[in-house]
Amino acid sequence: MTEALDPRALLDALFILVLAAFVGYEVVSKVPTMLHTPLMSGANAVHGVIVVGALLVAATAYEPLRIVLALVAVLLGTINVVGGFVVTDRMLEMFRRRPGDRP
Repeated sequence: MTEALDPRALLDALFILVLAAFVGYEVVSKVPTMLHTPLMSGANAVHGVIVVGALLVAATAYEPLRIVLALVAVLLGTINVVGGFVVTDRMLEMFRRRPGDRP
């Protein structure tokens, strides 16, 4: 069951990808340096939705290429989520009081 590749759909998807890249760059470049790391670590952690979507794609894939690409998406999404939690945890650790610290 191979589908014919529709050039119009491919062009539309490419246009959306390029537009999203430009918009993402503009939004991230306007964030002050002090806020960049906390916002990005939190956003990475929230991207667990991407892992769920990749799992759904993997569950409905039948061709070997689609299965491999879906599993790569699951792996990269999982790395992104775990990295977001790790960075967030390290940042919160900086603000925790330890025994013996001055008030």
